[in-house]
Amino acid sequence: MEKQKSIFKSENKEKNQASKKVSSNVKFIILAVILISLFCFAITPVSLQNDTFYSIKIGEHIQNVGIDMQDPFSWHEGLSYTYPHWLYDLLTYWIYAAFNMDGIYIVTCILSCILGISIYYVNYKINKNNLISFLLAVGVMYLIKSYVAARAQLVTFILFIWTVYFIERFLQTKKWRYGIFLILISLAIANLHVAVWPFFFVLFLPYIGEYIIAALGDTILYKKISLKILKLRYNILKKKSAEEKAGKVLEKINELESRVAKIKNVREQNIKEPYKIKIERNKNIKFLILIMIICALMGLITPTGDTPYTYLYKTMIGNTTQNINEHLPMTLSDQLPIMCTLIIFLAILIFTKAKIKLSDLFMLGGLTYLMLTSRRQLTMFAIMGSIVLGRLIVDMFKRYNTGSEWLLEKLVKPVGMVVLICVMGLFSLNYMEPKIKLKQSYIDETAYPVKACDYILNESGIDLSKARFYNEYNYGSYMLFRGIPVFIDSRADLYSPEFNGLDEDIFMDFINTSNIGVFYEDTFEKYGITHVICYKNAKMNMIITKTNDPNYNLLYSDNNFVVYERLSGVEQMEEQNDNQ
Repeated sequence: MEKQKSIFKSENKEKNQASKKVSSNVKFIILAVILISLFCFAITPVSLQNDTFYSIKIGEHIQNVGIDMQDPFSWHEGLSYTYPHWLYDLLTYWIYAAFNMDGIYIVTCILSCILGISIYYVNYKINKNNLISFLLAVGVMYLIKSYVAARAQLVTFILFIWTVYFIERFLQTKKWRYGIFLILISLAIANLHVAVWPFFFVLFLPYIGEYIIAALGDTILYKKISLKILKLRYNILKKKSAEEKAGKVLEKINELESRVAKIKNVREQNIKEPYKIKIERNKNIKFLILIMIICALMGLITPTGDTPYTYLYKTMIGNTTQNINEHLPMTLSDQLPIMCTLIIFLAILIFTKAKIKLSDLFMLGGLTYLMLTSRRQLTMFAIMGSIVLGRLIVDMFKRYNTGSEWLLEKLVKPVGMVVLICVMGLFSLNYMEPKIKLKQSYIDETAYPVKACDYILNESGIDLSKARFYNEYNYGSYMLFRGIPVFIDSRADLYSPEFNGLDEDIFMDFINTSNIGVFYEDTFEKYGITHVICYKNAKMNMIITKTNDPNYNLLYSDNNFVVYERLSGVEQMEEQNDNQ
């Protein structure tokens, strides 16, 4: 009787501990979601980014005209346009039409919060550690804060983190609903942001690579090819009744199988407890490859033709990636947080007993390479790398028996919650303060020619149907948003011959002109420029000002921008009109 009571008490104690653990987890999850959302809201900028402006106008054009594969916003004639994120542009326009800039900002805040929470949730489901997942989510959002903007990439960040989750869940369970989710994500990205669609397939490669290495290792170590050859030879000899030779071959087969059996036992032990790299041969990879092939066919289900399959190739053979800041190689010395993250990876791998999956090692190596070749890929390194880092940290804690359970229990108590809220509140306030003090507007007038466009539209008397403005790359999107035809804007692909089908490389003409690599008058003569709008501190404006160039009549000037009338260009335009 006493023994039964003791067992009953022990069971009750275990149930109470399990119940407390579940309760602690639930409390921390709620707290984590609130604090992550607060931080994500704090880092979301009020001022809109230049891509947002053309997204609104392109969405409006799609709504009114449809996808005509032609650009309607530049004064250059006959520019072909691929509409690489047509669905995102259309959705952005609908939000703007219904709620103006307030709606754009609110949706960006919501997407930022969804991204932060998704990073936390996916890490928690994969690594089973609440605290580590929370810290990683905050850390990732801090690393990519400068990329949080009303752009299509914010949506694809969310889809990419869920892609990794669905891949891992499919490999673990072989439940086809995860495969269906992957197919739907591929379809969504092909229509929302086709430029990054190829990266979706890159996420499959580490898992496939691990399977191939494991399969090759098994084939070599287990002498599978040699065994098959010997068995085939044995069967042939048996049919020919060459018993003596067949017997010798059989001895070789038995000897080889005995050696393989010993190798197999050693290998199984190494797989269970490897030195540093864990290799798993997951049989579900074969089905994952099938899903990947189906996902590749989703590029056909778009209104933009073969753009999903040709966009990356055309981009890579062009000059745009070599001249746009976010596409240039990353210098580690300029990115201290990223450098510290890499050091943490190396420290864990070299100086601790933590072990890494081969697929994670492939993922980490591939992401690092992509990041070093193109600085914008630091976003992918941070988001996807968080899963690898989380798995490493949790494995390290388990091996040193220093789990975070004790700290987690402290944090869900009232005092711990207050401390965590205060720390995250102060951290978030650091990014909220500029919004509160400066009362930031949606359009930064130091970056975009707001007043200059007001002048052009309302006071200048310029006939926009005939004028040919020369403008700079960074604010062209704002000008077309205001209805002023542009020389160039941040849709770099549109202005390169690989995409637009023209002989002129408008993008490189702009680069060379803005850098004074060529005399600006040569470019203006080539394109028949009638008016010029540029930053007040631009090299071109400094030359025009210093030389008092009589060909340029200053129409407008403020603290940031100037507008000129190019007299020879206007005369040329008038002559053409008279001849017509």
